Amino acid sequence: MDAFFASVEQRDHPEYRGKPVIVGSPPDQRGVVCAASYEARKFQVRSAMPSRTAGKLCPHGIFVRPRMDAYRAESAEVMQILRAFTPTIEQISVDEAYLDFTSVLAQDPAQDQDSLLESAIPLARQIKDQIQSQRGLTASIGLASNKFLAKLGSDFQKPDGLTLIRNRDRITFLRPLPVRSIHGVGPVTASLLEERGLTTIADIQD
Repeated sequence: MDAFFASVEQRDHPEYRGKPVIVGSPPDQRGVVCAASYEARKFQVRSAMPSRTAGKLCPHGIFVRPRMDAYRAESAEVMQILRAFTPTIEQISVDEAYLDFTSVLAQDPAQDQDSLLESAIPLARQIKDQIQSQRGLTASIGLASNKFLAKLGSDFQKPDGLTLIRNRDRITFLRPLPVRSIHGVGPVTASLLEERGLTTIADIQD
């Protein structure tokens, strides 16, 4: 889901739409940012940032207290939509899941992996359309042959993105990405890699 907490707030409060919404503690109190709308991200506001810092970066930001019950209820609705498309689903967090389409796609023994991936594009579009029409929210999807690539694809064209990573293109797709884009590589690991001159996935591949 795209900027999930902030998007729910913008949907439920029309006056917030198109404005920088920051879900978290007010900037005059101790606390952190839980989520930031894409309008707020233009000011470099991000999750886990101290609210005081976010307030300085985005002085006109609208700070909203988190409504975790509302987000969990919304998550359940979204996951129900996903389960209608495939029985094989792995929910990772309140706003993210992996879906395996293998069992629901019509497979030809002569079909290669990339053709199979391409045949999943209509399903991915249907998922996005249903989330938009039924829940008033946008989602970004990555289509690939494994979870590592699918995760990268889902982040590639946010918000409201759909990225297909064909097997024949995966090495080329990965090369320019920073090491920080690898799922599981946080600031500490990234710093250690960068100190050794490994700043992109291409450096690691080579």
